[in-house]
Amino acid sequence: MATQHDIALTHALTGIPGPLPPSGVVHVAIPHASRFTIVGNHLAQHDGLSLTAIGIGVHIQSLPAGSQVGIKALTARFAEGETTIAAALRELESHGYLHRTRARLANGRVVTRTVFCNQPDALLRGGAVVPVAVAPRPVMRPAVPAPPPAPEPTPVPEEEHPPVRVPSRIAPKPPRRPLPQPRELTPELHRAASALLADLRRHAPELVLSEDDVEELAPGAAAWLERGAHPDAVRHALTTELPQPSRYPAKIVRHRLAVLLPPPLPGAQELAPARRAPVTPFQTCEGCDRAFRSPDPGHCRDCRAQYWEAA
Repeated sequence: MATQHDIALTHALTGIPGPLPPSGVVHVAIPHASRFTIVGNHLAQHDGLSLTAIGIGVHIQSLPAGSQVGIKALTARFAEGETTIAAALRELESHGYLHRTRARLANGRVVTRTVFCNQPDALLRGGAVVPVAVAPRPVMRPAVPAPPPAPEPTPVPEEEHPPVRVPSRIAPKPPRRPLPQPRELTPELHRAASALLADLRRHAPELVLSEDDVEELAPGAAAWLERGAHPDAVRHALTTELPQPSRYPAKIVRHRLAVLLPPPLPGAQELAPARRAPVTPFQTCEGCDRAFRSPDPGHCRDCRAQYWEAA
């Protein structure tokens, strides 16, 4: 059987137009006539999802509406454990593919509704929704005559149904903060920042940065050092309480350099205590012994007025 398959594959490769690539994958694409699913490259080649999450996303998209896609159902179907599958579902939720909301049925019962969107970005742009057929449920034929059907519950008025709100996970994310830049990236400052970033893996094995990562992130670390942050303080901010698992160390370091950037150290002028305005001392009037404020001794205002009237 394997030999026949190899022979057929060899004939298929000879039918591919143009020269074959010297390395990498070669696609033998045969059109599907039935049982196929269209999957966008934004999911199949997603750079923010794990391979498990991509596989589960493709599997869920291939199922008809009404199929069970909970953690228990997927664990019974695949060899991965509940922890791995639960983490993959959370990844799909965080990127807008999967949504789990609470909804109230007509009989008043509250259930969890699972929604899978094959194009989250198109949903935000108001793309058209194509209805999907519901999976048929198996009909169990009773061995004894079925009892008469129970009376249907009184439908709840439409205005009493709670509105179904779009989960906040698919809301547009705020723009990412830019990497901080120093006022002047001197060679000494760049060298110190690069050494600090390359040394992170000694303190956190998860933060293994490539040479390109260090070169790209060096200005951000230099901005911290320029603002007077001690290298130990910068290292502590970048390596403490890392998310697990840490799949993208460069993204973690970039995020923390931008979000946790301390303010510049205040100068001596800002730290100096505020000067109080001079207080005019009290004087005793030489004519009526009344107290009044004046920088020099003499007469109060009333005595001065009487003097000018007499004159």
